[in-house]
This record gives sequence, structure tokens and C-alpha cells, in this order.
Amino acid sequence: MNHTQNRDQSDRPHPIALATLIGRELRGYKTEKPLVCYGHAGLAKRGEDYFLIKPDCQRIPGNPSTSFSVFAIFDGHNGVSAAVFTKEHLLDHVMGAIPPGIGREEWLHALPRALVAGFVKTDIEFQRKGEASGTTATLVVIDGLTVTVASVGDSRCILDSNGGTISLLTVDHRLEENEEERERVTASGGEVGRLNLCGGQEVGPLRCWPGGLCLSRSIGDMDVGEFIVPIPHVKQVKLPESGARLIIASDGIWDALSSEMAAKCCRGLSTELAAKLVVKEALRTSGLKDDTTCLVVDIIPLDHSNLPASPRKHRNKFKSLLLGMPQNSFSKLTSKSSSVGAIEELFEEGSAVLEERLGSNIPSKTNSLPYRCAICQTDQTPNEGLSVPLGPFLLPVSKNWEGPYFCSDCRRKKDAMEGKRSMRATVSR
Repeated sequence: MNHTQNRDQSDRPHPIALATLIGRELRGYKTEKPLVCYGHAGLAKRGEDYFLIKPDCQRIPGNPSTSFSVFAIFDGHNGVSAAVFTKEHLLDHVMGAIPPGIGREEWLHALPRALVAGFVKTDIEFQRKGEASGTTATLVVIDGLTVTVASVGDSRCILDSNGGTISLLTVDHRLEENEEERERVTASGGEVGRLNLCGGQEVGPLRCWPGGLCLSRSIGDMDVGEFIVPIPHVKQVKLPESGARLIIASDGIWDALSSEMAAKCCRGLSTELAAKLVVKEALRTSGLKDDTTCLVVDIIPLDHSNLPASPRKHRNKFKSLLLGMPQNSFSKLTSKSSSVGAIEELFEEGSAVLEERLGSNIPSKTNSLPYRCAICQTDQTPNEGLSVPLGPFLLPVSKNWEGPYFCSDCRRKKDAMEGKRSMRATVSR
């Protein structure tokens, strides 16, 4: 038994003394495990917005040093079923697609692909319920100073850095605003156009037909067509050592406020007050035309967590940012090194082609049996008739075949999203 364990660990680094590990953890904790403060606010028009806050997740249960936080917004349409289902299952599906027993860096590296698998699996399982509801989904994972955001639809996540730079961490999947997505939908067999009134007059935003959905990506929406895909845009960044603020909100906010307006209107406030002010400002600008949901998340290194907030009466004298830290405090932090205030982009991909998102270098059992589906994580053995398509032919899987491997159900979903076949018979079961 010990010999087997040693052989399994042969590729791992040599053992390090416990005292050394503890020392490294203590020295690195300040920069890698900042404080995460958050606030929420919202107003309901249709009651189809849902959100998720999980600040105490752990990669290894019972080990606080492996903690990470998750925040998400789900903006439902045509009912709440898809939003509720996605809130309850998406995170579990994402975590289930990450190989167990890997270190933090490997975990972060595997996370973008796991997010793709989790989104698609959630969509497949919800469509099997046979309900026509749909939802956007914006999921944010925070591990230390590393932020990973996956999104479908038109909810948005912005990053407000200490220098006042505002970065967009999501891509808008509205057909009206995304030419690349319009081309993808039409190439897959969908039609894009405006609502046609009597007399041929076209009104409103661009929509996908059949169904009339304004979005090109969502979870659910089985009545619209398989070219409305659940494959998320994913972006992963590393924040500067001085931290940053995230604002995650549904389109009820962004239809009224620009990213700059939302960020600037709440600087100098705590996260709870900031979220309320963003909602209030959106309501003041355009009224309550849609559900409005806002999450504000501050990521604050422990070195700077005790800096006092700027008094409200002096707010005009200081361009405040996270938790009221005055601008001159941030200047001292960023003047040490040009890299201190820089946002490092680690990963970004938005392709709707699954092979490109779940490539052969995804952690999987490609060189051992059974074979594991890259989406649903189910195992199959060769006697279950494994095969992969090559043009018009089906070839048996060899022992040395490299992924991504898809089970028959997930391959049907993949083909349907690419316009190769219909999933309607499958999802209506």
C-alpha cells in the first residue's frame, strides 16, 4: 500500500518540513488571502432575478487555507425555473469537473475549462425538465487575488482598480451589440431580425428566431433553438496587491448606468451602501423597468484592511475607492512598484466551439480506462461502444486517444449547438 502511494506521488515535489510550510503560509497569507467584503441590493419588477453568495467555500473540506468565495447573478426570463435551477446546481457542476487532489495553481488552471463544462452540463440537465424558461448566468470565483468570471447573457461584472481604472470582465451576449455572435447564430441555422409589425415595420432590438430571444447565449431556452448556447465567456485575472472592487449586476442596472457611472457613484462607501446606491442611481436614472440586482465585492489585502474610511463630509476632497480608502493612500501603495497596481490577465476565451474550450490538455483520464466525459463527468468503458466522429465515419476509441471525450448525450448536445442536428427529441424526455 505504501509502495503504491509513493509511486503515485513520484511526480510531486520532494517533502518539505512542516515548519517551513507553515512559515510560507504565514508569509504568503497577506497577499494571497485578502479579506473579501460584500454587499447586496435589489428591486424586483418581475421577480426573476436570483443571486448566490458563498464566501466560505473550500477546495479541501475542513482546510481553511484552501478557501475561496463565489458570487453569482442569474437573470431569468420566461419564468423563474431556469434561474432557480442554475442557482442550485451550477456551482456543484463546475466543482465536479475539477480533478480532485490537485494543488492551488493546478486548480486555478483547471477552473476555466471546468466552468465551461459546468455551464453546459447545467443547461443539458435543465432542458431535460422540458421547461421553456431561460436565464443569464454570471459566476465569479475569488481565490486570493485571482478572480475568475464566467458569463452567458447580458449581466455584467466590472472591476474597479485602486487607480480608478475600470475593466469589464464579461462580454455582452446581446444580439444587438455583438456582431460576432450574430454571425455565429445565423451560421448555425438561426435567424436574426427585429419584431415585424403589420405592414412590415420592424421594431425593437435584434432577436433570434424562432423564440424572439435578444440573447445569443443563455442557460435553458429550449424553445428558441440550440444555437442559443450555454458556453460561457471566461476571463481570469490577478489583482494588484492593493486589491480592487467588483460590481456584479443584472441588466436592470446596466440598461440605466454605464460601467463608469456605476463605479464612480459608489466609491468611498462600504459594500452594502455601495450596492444600495448603485440600485438607487439606476432607479433615479430610468425608473424601475426591470428587475435590478447588484452585488458589490471588495477584495482587500490584510495589510490595508484597517485603513479608515473617508468621512462623508470630506468625500469631495478625496477620490475614495475601496472601503473609503483615500487616493493618497493608494498612491503610496502603487508608487513602490509599477507591478503593484497592475491587473495581470491570466486567461480569456469566449469561443462557442467546445473542442476549443475543452481541449486535449484538460485534466482527464485520457490515458486510462474508463473514459470520462469532459462535460458530464460520467465514465464509460470500451464495451459500452465508445467511438469518436471523423468526418462521416465513427472510429473506435483507442487507448492512446486524447480528449476531449464526450459521451453520446453530450455529443448530441455539442452537435446541436453547432447546427449539425436537433436536440429537441432528447431534451423533451
